[in-house]
Amino acid sequence: MRSLGPLLKRSFFNAEDAAIKGIPSYALSYFCKLGMIERVSRGLYRSVTYQGDAQWEDLVLTAKSIPQGVICLISALSIYGLTDQIMRQSWIAIPNYAKRPKRPHLRVVRLRNMTLGKTKIKLGKSTVNIFNRERTVIDAFRLLSHEVAIKALKAYLSWTEGYKPDLKKLQEYARLLRVEINPYVLALTT
Repeated sequence: MRSLGPLLKRSFFNAEDAAIKGIPSYALSYFCKLGMIERVSRGLYRSVTYQGDAQWEDLVLTAKSIPQGVICLISALSIYGLTDQIMRQSWIAIPNYAKRPKRPHLRVVRLRNMTLGKTKIKLGKSTVNIFNRERTVIDAFRLLSHEVAIKALKAYLSWTEGYKPDLKKLQEYARLLRVEINPYVLALTT
């Protein structure tokens, strides 16, 4: 059996990562009992002493522990800088038919269309599934208050460094998700 050391330097690791390093699953249970690591969810572990970037760490852990999950709404708006809301819980979308996961500080949103606007981004050292900016803004109109949605749209339409708003994509998503967004876009762009 090899050393657990390299895995303890990560924000989290899964049982497969440990197996690649030559650490069997029964050893992970033993290390949990010793208090060296903690089990975050089934097959997902983290070091109890890891000192990483705490800003997105809980969100990444939650997102990684839900295989079919996609970061959405307030969490996605926060990542993209499209809201002034404080993210008090992780917002994760799951397929309509999926079993609701039980995690602390988790807000689950059930959606039928999980592929529209789904993309991957890097948060810290991890890659996570998230809805793109356009889908997130449209979902805000569908599922959040109009105040939050309008602020998100206003922030989206203002040019930010490295990202130009894509009005065609925004309107296409609005049409597919049956949201009337044109009056808001016209009011904010004129």
